[in-house]
Amino acid sequence: MKNPKSKQAIIDTYIDMRKTTPIEKMTVVSLCKNANINKSTFYVYYQDIFDLCEQVEDIIVEKITKSIRHPELAIDHTDIFTEEVFKSYQEYNELIHTLFSGSRRSALPDKIHQSLTELFFSLRPEYQNNPEKHIMFSYMIYGSYYAYMENADYNSQYVISVISALTKI
Repeated sequence: MKNPKSKQAIIDTYIDMRKTTPIEKMTVVSLCKNANINKSTFYVYYQDIFDLCEQVEDIIVEKITKSIRHPELAIDHTDIFTEEVFKSYQEYNELIHTLFSGSRRSALPDKIHQSLTELFFSLRPEYQNNPEKHIMFSYMIYGSYYAYMENADYNSQYVISVISALTKI
C-alpha cells in the first residue's frame, strides 16, 4: 500500500544524503536506514537509487519549467526569457547544486532543454521546422545554464544582460 508520507520521507532523505554522498556511492539500504523505512517500502515507489534520482530530478525540472511565465517569448524577447530562466535557477539554486552535482551535473541542462523545447514549440509551432530557431533556443538554454553556474560571483542582472545581448546579435 502506498503512503505519501513514506514517499516524501524517501525523497527528503535522498536530497539530504546527496548533499554529502555522490549518487554512485548511495545505496538503498543506507537510504532506507536514514529514512526509517523498510526496503520493501522503497521498492513500492522506485526500482533502484538511479530511478529515484531520475524521478527527483524530473520533479525539479518540472518546477523550473513551470516557473518560467513566458516561454513563448524565448526567441522574440530573449532578455525576458533569459531573466525568467535565471530567476528560476536562483529559486532552486540549493537543490540544483545538491542534486545536479558530480556525475549528474550535465543532466539539468539536458533535461531543461528537452522540457522547454517541447513547451516552446508547442506554443510556437510556426518555428518547429526552423533550424535557426532551434539553434538559438539551444544556445539560450545551454548558454544561460552554464553562464549561471560559472559566473555566480557576478551580478545576475549583468550576466543576464550579456546573454541577452549575445542572443540579439
